[in-house]
Amino acid sequence: MGRAYQNRKVSMAKTSDAKARVYSKYAREIYVTGKAGGTDPVGNLALRSLIERAKKDQVPTHVIDKAIEKAKGGGGEDFAVARYEGFGPGGCMVIVECLTDNANRTIGDVRACFTKTKCKLGTPGSVSHLFDHSAILVFAGDDEEAALEALLMADVDVTDLECEDGKISVFVPTTEHYKAKQALLDAFGDIDFEMDEVQFIPQSTTTLGADDQLVLDRLLDMLNYLDDVQNVYCSAA
Repeated sequence: MGRAYQNRKVSMAKTSDAKARVYSKYAREIYVTGKAGGTDPVGNLALRSLIERAKKDQVPTHVIDKAIEKAKGGGGEDFAVARYEGFGPGGCMVIVECLTDNANRTIGDVRACFTKTKCKLGTPGSVSHLFDHSAILVFAGDDEEAALEALLMADVDVTDLECEDGKISVFVPTTEHYKAKQALLDAFGDIDFEMDEVQFIPQSTTTLGADDQLVLDRLLDMLNYLDDVQNVYCSAA
């Protein structure tokens, strides 16, 4: 699998407006995760991982706490996961993950991004079968054999494991995510995971020319500007 996995498109932004959008995306995801699985990070491993990731992206503590308190209330918005698939410039494939309280609005907004960049929104399943839906754990270390042994002893189904530049990257099915994380914590102690998340990883990548790359950049910028969009993955190299 190598290092072809995609970094999150939602990254730390340089303008205050863009930062606010990143904070809003995290707040929405924390609220939904807390409402679904409980607001105690000790018992809700998905919430704990999400909070850790938000802190790494420098999301203010008050934003995180407010989202958790909102989830404790039990009421509020009813968000649902929506996933859209399409084709970008040069034949590259795109997956857009959203949290929405109005599916008609969201699909209209996403379709407009594809249409305005002369790209094509596909049907469900049109490109997702060409991606692997995997959990990724990356942490500092160089003992690849010890990491693999710990995972196998915990009966974790390891898809891939690699060690490069002083970092160990572990790929497992999404159903094995938290079992793999706990096995590594048990084996190595308090690990500071550089990456701890679920992503769509393209099985092959597409190399784009300069013009197509500009179109892709515009498409990604437009998608990430939408409030309902949480993550965007694509197969462009």
